[in-house]
Amino acid sequence: MINNKTKYTELIKAEAKRLGFLSCGISKAEFLEEEAPRLEAWLNKNMHGEMRYMENHFDKRLDPTKLVEDSKSVVSLLLNYYPEKEQTSESYKLSKYAYGTDYHFVIKDKLKELLYVIQNEIGEVSGRAFVDSAPVLDKAWAAKSGLGWIGKHSNLLSQKTGSFYFIAELIIDLELEYDTPTTDHCGTCTACIDACPTEAITEPYVVDGSKCISYFTIELKENIPSEFKGKFDDWMFGCDVCQDVCPWNRFSKPHSEPLFNPHPDLLAMTKKDWGDITEDTFRKVFKKSAVKRTKFSGLQRNIKFLKP
Repeated sequence: MINNKTKYTELIKAEAKRLGFLSCGISKAEFLEEEAPRLEAWLNKNMHGEMRYMENHFDKRLDPTKLVEDSKSVVSLLLNYYPEKEQTSESYKLSKYAYGTDYHFVIKDKLKELLYVIQNEIGEVSGRAFVDSAPVLDKAWAAKSGLGWIGKHSNLLSQKTGSFYFIAELIIDLELEYDTPTTDHCGTCTACIDACPTEAITEPYVVDGSKCISYFTIELKENIPSEFKGKFDDWMFGCDVCQDVCPWNRFSKPHSEPLFNPHPDLLAMTKKDWGDITEDTFRKVFKKSAVKRTKFSGLQRNIKFLKP
């Protein structure tokens, strides 16, 4: 006879698949012992730059029971965003995750529906959905749940689908069957370390966030330091270099989420178009996009920095 834990686990994974998630893994909600010293060392070396929020809620980042009372399980989910078509080589570049509708909205809706189904089918289950919006170490949880391993570029990697996907979590007060971590398959490869234009990957598995192009073009509110001039490889919002060169990403397949499709004008825009962009065009092309985070003035600053 199937016990309830097995039944509930199967229900959650089947529902995640129905909602379009790439994969679903489950871990016991407990203190992340291995990650604690790593996070502390990373913060002590100021590798978070101006991202001061990374210093907050240290305990909550490492212990989900401090985020959700009586939590028993962390349900980790991956959602593919790899696009069918990419920008022209004549364009300044956006990270592929930002082509379509802001993923926070898309995933939050799916997670709400997943939680609703769990409550409907199982009964009184309390929990919270997380999409990059709270102190949760999503990559660590996804790795713990067997969805992949943390690569040398510090992104989650899977042998079947590479790394072009979002990670989200449901933390719930329900005991389930737990998955086990997978093994590391980076081997001797250093493609991501060798290719990083700003040498932000200081050693395997360690990224100095304060040197990363994504940090400069999205998080940094002040002027970009002049010593990085000419090192951005035409990236105006985010950067995909370490993922683009990763051999495992040859297995990436285009997503099937219509909301992640880019605005028709986006893929056709050239460097000249970006240089001449008006606030109206910015609003039209990025109406519901994550690019709005950098604001029109931020994108203009990034484009000016890229110009020779």
